[in-house]
Amino acid sequence: MIIRQIFISPGHNYFGHHGRAPDDFPLVEVEQVECVAGHGIRGDRFYDYHDDYKGQITFFSLEVFDRLAAHFALTKKSAGALRRNVIVSGVELNDLIGEEFSIQGVRLRGTAHCKPCYWLDQAVAPGTEKFLQGNGGLRAQILSDGVIAVGDAQVMLSAPLLIES
Repeated sequence: MIIRQIFISPGHNYFGHHGRAPDDFPLVEVEQVECVAGHGIRGDRFYDYHDDYKGQITFFSLEVFDRLAAHFALTKKSAGALRRNVIVSGVELNDLIGEEFSIQGVRLRGTAHCKPCYWLDQAVAPGTEKFLQGNGGLRAQILSDGVIAVGDAQVMLSAPLLIES
């Protein structure tokens, strides 16, 4: 797997804005993020959002973004427009739902598919929400402190605990 890009934002542009206009908090591309167990990414809008939040960090596939960009002839959008934190290639994110795994020494739990919402039709292109059904990315909880950085990475699945009787 390769971590291609990492994004954080100090505030929510779309999340929680149903029925009103989006905000305009900047999306900041960074080389690395500090992951804090049980809290999220330091400096990101979901840091300490609430206890056990299932989307403390989000992942999105560059391969899916490339298909999206080709389908809608997007030439001036980056994968950051989807407002996921970590853009990766070379891994099937849906396979990590329900799994504990580590990336660059940070332990994570894949909690859910990052379901696309109607705001994506405005932020990216009309039809994006439908196009991304089943491929909206991965939500995860952070289980250990550490740093995730742009570059080569391996996804290491945690071995299941065997209980002897």
